[in-house]
Amino acid sequence: MNEYQIESGETEALAEACLGYLISDPEELGRFMTHAGLDGDALRQAVGSKSLALGMFDYFAQNESALLAMCANSGVTAERFMRTWHRLNPDY
Repeated sequence: MNEYQIESGETEALAEACLGYLISDPEELGRFMTHAGLDGDALRQAVGSKSLALGMFDYFAQNESALLAMCANSGVTAERFMRTWHRLNPDY
């Protein structure tokens, strides 16, 4: 992952939507934590951090079913999410 900034309110709002979805779905949260190599304490410490936000963006961008569920629950379109992910990852 390259060093880029999470600078926009849009990005923050989407990161909050990702976290909110994960918290609401314990099974998906477990898959994310396994994918990210986080235990409960590490996740709690990472909340609000740039690295957690970027990890969640990458996780949802790579997991279509989770992306679609998160988008449906938060009223975000998948296109909006992916536009933001692509802006954060211009090399892809």
